[in-house]
This record gives sequence, C-alpha cells and structure tokens, in this order.
Amino acid sequence: MKNNVTKLGLIGKNILKSTSPRLHVFLGETLGMPCTYELLEAGDDFPEDFLQQRIARCASEGYAGTNVTFPFKQKALGFVDHKAQSAALVGATNTLVFRDNGITASNTDFSGFARAYRENFGQQPAGKVLMLGAGGVGRAIAFALTQLQLDTLYIFDTSTAQAEDLASSLQAAGAKAEVVTQERLVDTMRSCQGLVNATPIGHYKTPGQPFPEDGWAQQQWAFDAVYTPIETEFLLQAKQHDLSILTGFQLFFYQGIDAFELFMDTRVDAKAIQPAFIAHIGGI
Repeated sequence: MKNNVTKLGLIGKNILKSTSPRLHVFLGETLGMPCTYELLEAGDDFPEDFLQQRIARCASEGYAGTNVTFPFKQKALGFVDHKAQSAALVGATNTLVFRDNGITASNTDFSGFARAYRENFGQQPAGKVLMLGAGGVGRAIAFALTQLQLDTLYIFDTSTAQAEDLASSLQAAGAKAEVVTQERLVDTMRSCQGLVNATPIGHYKTPGQPFPEDGWAQQQWAFDAVYTPIETEFLLQAKQHDLSILTGFQLFFYQGIDAFELFMDTRVDAKAIQPAFIAHIGGI
C-alpha cells in the first residue's frame, strides 16, 4: 500500500474491456478505502512463464491482491502458498490475496454465485438443474450449487470429456451429477427446476439461445453467465415462461464484492451498494 491507496489488478488475456476496474475503484471510493486496479494483460503471444512472473512481480510491488481470469484460473493454483476451501473444491482460482504469510487463492465465482442466488431466491432449493457448459465458470457454479440444496446436476458440454471430468469431481465431493447426451437434452430439461447457461452462447459476439426450444416445461429458475447483453435471448425466453432469473451481471457484481472483501479484509453491504454502482455505470 502506498499513500494509503491499495494496489489491485486482474491477470488474464483479452481483458482490456473488463468492467472490474470500475467496480473495485467505485467500491474503494464509496467505502473510503481508495484503490487502483490495473489490467495486467497477457497479450496474444505471452511466454510460458508469464503467469508465474506476473504473480511474483505483483507480490514484490506491494499489491494487496489480483483477480485471475482466462486462461490462468487453474494454472495459478501452482503458484500460491495457501488454498481457501473454495479454490481447493473447484480446482481453480480467480482471486489471489497477497499477505506477509504468502499468497492465498480463493474462488469468488463459487462464493459470488451462491451469494447472488441467496440474495435473489432466498432459501429456494436449487433442485434438479441442467447446466450447459463445463468450463471454468461452469465448474465454479456447479460446486456452488452443491451448497444450495442441489438434488442432481445434469451436465451437457460439446466436450464430453470435460463434462465427465466435472461430473466425476462433483461425485467425489458427494454430489449427484450426470453427463447428458444431445439425445437426452430435451427430456432432461423438462424434468429440471433450474437451467444454467455457462457457455458463451447469447453473448453479443456469439448470439443465440443455447437451450432446445421444445424443452420448456415447469422450470422454476434460470441463470445465464453471459452478461453482455444483460437480458440474453435465453433469459428473455425464461421470463416469458415465468421463471425467476439470475443474470450474469449479478454474478459479476457479487464475485467482485467477495473479491474486494478479501483484498481489503472488510465486509460490504452488497444489496445496499448495488443500485449506486448501477447508477455509476449508467444503468444495465
């Protein structure tokens, strides 16, 4: 910390349009805990040791913490001294905290999703859930669901191996998880209470609706990890079918709040501060 301003950052690839700096700087200003938040871009042709060197440099330069994103969430675990339960459970990290006793890895996608779910849905059980996508954010959401009265998680991914790996990890943790084939997708969707999109489908650059049109039945809630746009085609259809919805923006916001709390060793009234941040960025 220099001049009472805390140094924070984000390590990743293709991050120059990230909204994270606006969130963390806003939180710092609002709470009287000023900070900077640097985008530590890897670039297209980053060297093999880029991540290790960047983490070491952040530690030596007095950063209180950094977020970590694609493609480093799993690899970063190899360069830390301690793993919080969230990072150990998911097998990936998106938040590194630097202290005198070393670097601690956490996963606030995991904790942020659980927090956002409870804030929006209260104690409603997750029930049976169909999730499309078993990548980094999908893993965090999957393990978070195990804390939210999940019955069974059905996983579909175009990479069957990736889906099977996630299902095996969940089963090893004591959760009920199954891999779903394309042929079973509609029937599985119809049997579920929750629907989760953890794929890029629905983003401005990859538009579309990832779930089969004939799978709508009596589902209760839906979440889309995509948040540009906020109301994706999937969530608009979920609204038409009277589902309660959780947006990708809410995951972004709550995982950021959780990260800020870890960086600054503080607590934030997220529900109270969210409208002010939305106004700050000009609405969503």
